[in-house]
Amino acid sequence: MNSNRVSFADLPPSLAAERQGPIAILKLNRPHKRNAIDDDTVIGIDAFFSALPDDIRAVVIAGEGEHFCAGLDLSELQERNIHEGISHSALWHRTFEKIQFGKVPVIAVLHGAVVGGGLELASSAHIRVAERSTYYGLPEGSRGIYVGGGGSVRIPRLIGVARMMDMMLTGRTYSAEDGQTMGLSTYLTEEGQGLAKGIELAQRIATNTPMTNFAITHALPRIAEAAPATGFAMESLISSIAQADPEAKNRLTAFLEGRAGKVKRPD
Repeated sequence: MNSNRVSFADLPPSLAAERQGPIAILKLNRPHKRNAIDDDTVIGIDAFFSALPDDIRAVVIAGEGEHFCAGLDLSELQERNIHEGISHSALWHRTFEKIQFGKVPVIAVLHGAVVGGGLELASSAHIRVAERSTYYGLPEGSRGIYVGGGGSVRIPRLIGVARMMDMMLTGRTYSAEDGQTMGLSTYLTEEGQGLAKGIELAQRIATNTPMTNFAITHALPRIAEAAPATGFAMESLISSIAQADPEAKNRLTAFLEGRAGKVKRPD
């Protein structure tokens, strides 16, 4: 067993967690099911993010095997009535809310299938790294169902309503390159390099002050959706809170004294 593998929470066999310093890595661990998400997995993800240790500064989500996640385990849908369906959807909403608006920034590392609920999970992360094997799809329309894990809210904010509508109505799939162009991923890597890139980004994010990371992940999306006057007021408040943080003052002093690097042209 990996010496870094620890019990962040009571996780089901469908999930595996380990840490690298201030970074936690959570892997979907049902490769024989293409990492399809069942109820136990959703509950486990909820428990993981609810009990995240205070010294963890960033999380990477990835998938074991050939795929990130092929979506909802459809075998659980057959006997579910309307009331049970609403409760099930609410469970996914609560869980993915703990990713999007949780303690720390989250990076999703994608490869192979990122389909249905898998794309809903990925869209709840703050940064998405895709390997070139990645492909995206929303096949719910052909299966007589509809997204239920927050996809109607999050995915159109990445690619627009019209494109998501087309994906659901026609079953159209997109390649990793298409996804990068239209905004489903933020980084595109060669095959097998996604996890290393995700960990590299997480380590960089972990060096930010917790207050800054909180402001970026919690306040920024809400400011962006607010009316301009409300957004400006929220921005002023958050900016003032962030710059008053003692760690921020130390970092500003280091910059002014020439002890911190400046922004440079990319290589």
